[in-house]
Amino acid sequence: MAGSEEGVKVAQAAAEPLIRLEDVSKVYGRGPAEVQALRHVHLRIATGEFVAVMGPSGSGKSTLMHILGCLDTPTRGRYWLAGEDVSRLDEEALAHVRNRRIGFVFQQFYLLEHLSAWHNVALPLVYAGVDPATRRRRALAALDRVGLADRVEHRPNMLSGGQQQRVAIARALVTEPAIVLADEPTGNLDTAAAQEVLALLAELRQNGHTIVLITHDRDVAARAERLLRIRDGVLEERAS
Repeated sequence: MAGSEEGVKVAQAAAEPLIRLEDVSKVYGRGPAEVQALRHVHLRIATGEFVAVMGPSGSGKSTLMHILGCLDTPTRGRYWLAGEDVSRLDEEALAHVRNRRIGFVFQQFYLLEHLSAWHNVALPLVYAGVDPATRRRRALAALDRVGLADRVEHRPNMLSGGQQQRVAIARALVTEPAIVLADEPTGNLDTAAAQEVLALLAELRQNGHTIVLITHDRDVAARAERLLRIRDGVLEERAS
């Protein structure tokens, strides 16, 4: 009987989506200044999915990314990440979730110019208290995964825009996060570099990573397996 109950628990854990939003709304301001950035959002994303969220400026996609990335909390509704209700956590607990479970890739690379590529990649591990030898080993491994094993000692000004974004992706991966959130990751890249970065994200998905891509570009969104459209804070699924 005990073995049967354990089997049910395992099956339930396997069925639980990595990301689950239930009736999430986000409101900024009060009274006449009130802005409803998200309206009753329901969302499920399974482990290993590559999902694009597309919408124009002011549609609510950045607010959605902030909530998914535990940078903000819902005004109403609940958010479960890997089975944990993170919508009720305090700031300290949210910071722990961000550092351990979420990798961020932004339009701006946010690399420190005075640090080498591998030192930039290792920064999240510094904040996590990982020892120096392990930081270096994991940073070099992450750079190898994005095709920059021969650029580990290069500083950002010695790298192309596409290479700098690859360093940023390696930094997102170094903590072995549950999810990678990419917010307009090709916005500052030329066409060739943008295609390389999108191909890398697709490869990461093939290797089991969960990718959520925020974009306003239809061609970029087309690289994902699922397309979600957001407008005026309302999220809906679109045929790919």
